[in-house]
Order: sequence, then C-alpha cells, then structure tokens
Amino acid sequence: MNKMHLLQSRSEKLKEAGSGIRKKIADIIDENSFVELSAYSFSRSEYYGADAEGEGVVTGYATVEGFPFYVVAQNYAVMNGGVSLAACEKTCKTLDVAEKNGTPVLYILHSDGVRVDEGVQVLEGMAKLLMRATALKGSVPQFVIADGNVYGQLALLCGIADFNFFMPDAAVAATSPLVIAAKSNKNLPAKDVAGAHALDRTNLATFTVSSVAEVREKVVAVSELLATRQTDGEDGNQTIAELNQAVTTENLMQVFDQGTAVEVGAGYSPAAKCVLGRIGGYSVAAVIFDGSELVELTATMVKKVRDFAEFASCYDLPYVVFANNGGIKADTCVNNSLVFKQIAEYLSIFDTLENGRISVVSKAAIGLGYTLFAAKSAGFDMTIAFANAKVALFGAEAGAEIELSGANNGTEDLVEKYSEENSDPFNAAKGGYVDTIIEPQFVKPYVVAALQMLVR
Repeated sequence: MNKMHLLQSRSEKLKEAGSGIRKKIADIIDENSFVELSAYSFSRSEYYGADAEGEGVVTGYATVEGFPFYVVAQNYAVMNGGVSLAACEKTCKTLDVAEKNGTPVLYILHSDGVRVDEGVQVLEGMAKLLMRATALKGSVPQFVIADGNVYGQLALLCGIADFNFFMPDAAVAATSPLVIAAKSNKNLPAKDVAGAHALDRTNLATFTVSSVAEVREKVVAVSELLATRQTDGEDGNQTIAELNQAVTTENLMQVFDQGTAVEVGAGYSPAAKCVLGRIGGYSVAAVIFDGSELVELTATMVKKVRDFAEFASCYDLPYVVFANNGGIKADTCVNNSLVFKQIAEYLSIFDTLENGRISVVSKAAIGLGYTLFAAKSAGFDMTIAFANAKVALFGAEAGAEIELSGANNGTEDLVEKYSEENSDPFNAAKGGYVDTIIEPQFVKPYVVAALQMLVR
C-alpha cells in the first residue's frame, strides 16, 4: 500500500468535510498560523450510516494578532456537529495542553447535541469535557463563539466560559428550542427561544456580534488588557470638564484611556455597566452604576457584579466602582428572590480581590449601597466622593421623615435640610470613611494616583 497516496487521500477527505469550519477559523486567526491537532480521527456510526471525519470537531492552536490560542471548533457538516465520546476526548486533550501552557481557549460551537447512537458512553465523555473546562476557569480565559445551534450539554460551555459571542444565528438551549416552545405552549422560532435577545436574563451573551471581524476585535482587546496589565497609557492628569456639568455615564466613560473600554454583558441588567479597560495605562475591571436616579439592587444585578468581581479576582485586576446605589429594591419579587444569597456571594468574592479596590461615589451611596460599594470596613482601599454626591444611611426623603419629623418645616424643606446636613459626603469624611472629596472633573488623576499606590 502506498502510504503517501493514502495520506493524501485521507487529507483530501478531511479537508472536504471540514472546509467550512476551517474557513471560519481562518477568518478569526492570523493568516497561516493554525496548526491542527489530532486531525486523523475517524469513527464509523452504524446508526447514521456515515463516517465521523475528525469526530466532528477541529482542534489545534493558532495566534490572533500575535496572541496564542488553542482552538476547539465544532464542524456542523459532520453529523450536524454531533458530539461523540471520541470528540470529547479530542477536546479534553486540547484543554489539557491549554492548561499546561497557560494559553487561552477559543471555542467555535455549532452542534445539535450528542450522538444518540453512543448511549451512556458519550455522557461520560461530556462529564469529562465539562470538568476539564471547569478546571480551566480562572486559570486561562475561555472564549466561546456561538455560531449557530448550540443544543444539549455542550451549551453548558457557555456557562463556564468567561466570554460568549452570540453570532446572528446563535441559539443556545438545553434541548431543541422547538421542544421548549411546545412544552411552554408557544409557537416560536428558535431565535425567540434561545437567541441572545431571548436570553437577556441569563448573562450568557457577553457580546452580541454581527461578524467574525467584530469577534476578533474584541478578543484582541481583552487579550491586550490581560497580557499587559500596565502601559504608559494616556496622561494621568487628564481632567474631564464635562463631569462638573453633569455626572452621566457617558461622561464617566471618559475616565478610560481612549479606545480601551470594552463593556461586557451589556444586555443583562444594564443598570450595572461592567467594563474592562485601562485608566492611566492600568488594566482595570470597573463597574459603573448607570442611571439618572438612584440604582436599587436586584438579584440579577448583584449576580452580574459578583461574576465580574470574580473575573477581576481570578486575573488579578484592580476593581473600581462608580457608585450610585441605594439598598435592595422594595419589591415583592425582589424580596422573594436570590438577592440575599447573591449579596453574600458578592461579599465572599470581594474579599478575594487583592490588587486594589477603589470606590468613587459619583452620585450616591445610600444604606446598603454604601456598605457594598463604598465602605472601608468592607475592604475598599480608597474611597473617593464627588463634592455633589450623597453619602448617608437613608435617602433624603426617608431620612427627613425619620430624623427631622419633629422640625417645624414642610416636607420639601425637610428633604432639603436632610440632604444638606446629613447626606453631605463631608460628614462621612469626618469619620475617616471617605478618603477625599473632589470636583468630579479631577476623577481620573485621583483614580490613577490610587492605582499607582495599590497595584502590585
């Protein structure tokens, strides 16, 4: 037998079966950088009456703008991306070397689920794969591109990954969306059951993207922030004059060095804006509580912030909060939710942040909002307050009713009096709880100075 001819024949068969997925890989990575691993994996399925070329998954390593990645890509052209035991083993082999080398993993997922002909053995494979991916969490970043159907247990990778990109045709579900819709007595297309907009309460869609170019751009931006934690950056003394006129989220975003801010999970609990970016050259994880009114806490909001704080802890990023918070939202649904458990988990994660915790009371820190997002005793290394911010036990109206109810004034006068006397950040500063009070326009120099002192 001519081994060279056999190799060529097998290579051609493999290329033909994987031409589509290899093109998608090529569109994301640097040109000619992909080196395939375990390519010649074939098994025969009597149930499907076909060969599983490459076991329906392409694995290897490559670079993206010079950053190294291991790649795991489901090939939907082979048995609808059906997952087999061999495919799980092949993926686990890739994750093993990713962990050993400390290299991020990029998954491209498109699969209708496991191959039913394999029975329980594929479940063992899935268990091994999920445990290996879980072991990587917090050690090396994992990026998932949901490129179409992601059904069944493979969808759990989206829950494990640090970043999920939902392409226009993405549908992520525990089982077929048609089954979910039918069980829910609804007639809905897959995207209305399992697309990014339909999963707005899951925090799975880190980014909703329209093209592979957008995926690459964000992967590179995050990789740069994690690979180089400190650069020369912009002028640390830069002022933001607009903040003296209006403390808005748009104006607060100017604290980040130009072009470095990447918001994650924008579609989930949007009042808590989670941003990776640089401030004065320092990579940071920042939370901006977004709203013209005081932001009240819900279970989903705290969960989002908790997960983001965990990412900051795992990758040793400084944690910066721009606070505009009151307590838990007074609502029966919120009170009967996981909000108390989520707050407890947030505090547990917050205690593991070791590379600088900075609070900027940009608008208000009232009651529990102060305790969680500004208090020195909770662990904040530096607490800064804008001169026009409010720091108090109660909101102005409630505080006036409780503390000044005996005064001979109208309600509006009581609220104004309480705001002036009891909510002024200078009262907190007197007790040493606020380190400094500043004009809003000077926030960047103060945050940069704090980072210079705190970041190891």
